[in-house]
Amino acid sequence: MKSTAIRIKDIAIKAGVSTGTVDRVIHNRGRVAEDVKEKVLKIIEELNYEPNLMARALGSNKVYHLAVLIPDHKVDSYWEAPKLGIEKAERELKQYGIVIHQYIFNPYDADSFVRKAEQLTQSKPNGVFLSPIFYREVQPFFQKWRKRNIPFVLFNTQIPESNPLSYIGQDSYQSGYVAARLTHYGNPEPCSILIAHIDEEPSNAAHLLKKEQGFHDYFRKKDPDGKYTICRSDLNRQSMPAFRKQLDKDIAQNSSLRSIFVTTSKAYEIAKYLEEKGLSHIRIIGYDLLEKNLYYLNNDVISFLINQNPMGQGYWGISILTDFLVFKKPVPLIKYLPLDIVSAENVSYFTEASMLSFQAV
Repeated sequence: MKSTAIRIKDIAIKAGVSTGTVDRVIHNRGRVAEDVKEKVLKIIEELNYEPNLMARALGSNKVYHLAVLIPDHKVDSYWEAPKLGIEKAERELKQYGIVIHQYIFNPYDADSFVRKAEQLTQSKPNGVFLSPIFYREVQPFFQKWRKRNIPFVLFNTQIPESNPLSYIGQDSYQSGYVAARLTHYGNPEPCSILIAHIDEEPSNAAHLLKKEQGFHDYFRKKDPDGKYTICRSDLNRQSMPAFRKQLDKDIAQNSSLRSIFVTTSKAYEIAKYLEEKGLSHIRIIGYDLLEKNLYYLNNDVISFLINQNPMGQGYWGISILTDFLVFKKPVPLIKYLPLDIVSAENVSYFTEASMLSFQAV
């Protein structure tokens, strides 16, 4: 008999007990004699019984309020993709009682993050999905949610010590390591390399520090004599004249500069600068398939982009919370996404399908 045809009634008949007894054994509630429990469990295993969790969820009429804490995509276009993934998941899962409330904050304003996190917490959600881009500010909320038994799933930025239900995204350390390998392949002779953080405070952004660490560790291993010079620049676009002046300084101080590793999705800003300056000998490696990045990738100003599949992050994150809350399934502590290396030659394979391949997962 196929597992899909097995009913609690079938188990009860074979065990010689009531359906209520089988139900108590399956859900581990109420009193059941130990010998009866063992007999029922043995039959459940023999019949390969699996409860129809989807049907149960459809019939429960219970509503699950999920709170999403996400940066404003109107301020930083990178966040539009995870927002679309979240909304796609909500459309598909609403039949199981999933309702999503979005709390949108300014990704360059920590106070905005705190205000929205407070509002979210006061709403007493059943679960939280967030990108914890402000490391210091998010710590008190982790404590509050754990104390109140509110499960939370992280995406984009991994903070293992927060004890989340799950993390969905890339391994930031490995992505930095991969970026260093790409840089090394493109520059076989010793040169200067610039790590550029744009619009971020690295000391308060765990994922950027991990990328930088992975980058440095690669060269420590492959270049123990230190022939390659690696420097860092923290750039801010609040003042574009200051932004450009800092790049002028970085290039002037490093006459052998041949590569720039941009740790955020803003590689296009440096690409625009290099194109205007006619500095075609400097290669760029960055992140994410934003329209502006793709323009410079296709025009050979950006050499490689590491795709982080932000739409998939949003979709899978909500799916993980749903599996845990609604279907009572075990969920992965970590779901690392592939490190897709995108060049002008293969970019069409990623963009033609609008990165919707996550639907099959």
